[in-house]
Amino acid sequence: MKPPIVKFWRVWVNEMGVSCQSLHAFDNHQQSVFAQGAAPIWSAAHSSVGNQLVTLVLMPGEVFDWHENPVPQWIITLRGQWAVKTMDGMVVEMKPGDISFGGDQETLNRQGHCSWCIGDLPTELLLVQASETPRWNPC
Repeated sequence: MKPPIVKFWRVWVNEMGVSCQSLHAFDNHQQSVFAQGAAPIWSAAHSSVGNQLVTLVLMPGEVFDWHENPVPQWIITLRGQWAVKTMDGMVVEMKPGDISFGGDQETLNRQGHCSWCIGDLPTELLLVQASETPRWNPC
């Protein structure tokens, strides 16, 4: 069986200081015993840095001004829908189960991105704030 891939959006800063978004993937999954007594399951470790969990609720009609992510953070959509626009003009809409990495610190003029709730229901987000940005190369 071919190892699975888990896709996620990444917000990052290019060499001109402009925030961008691109689709990436977690790979390197291997069949292993994740919990004692359980059958083997596909798993892969992707980061070993310290984390903090935060929840956010975006209310319908709210549009947030341009801002940078306060720290490098994983953003997982739990309920509702929302959108992120980066300085390059790209807009990505996310729904439950979608994952994004907010790594747009130190953009030109600290502009970063803007975001908003889509639809008539609140959007619930789970943030996993990292103590440092994972080591990777932008697309």
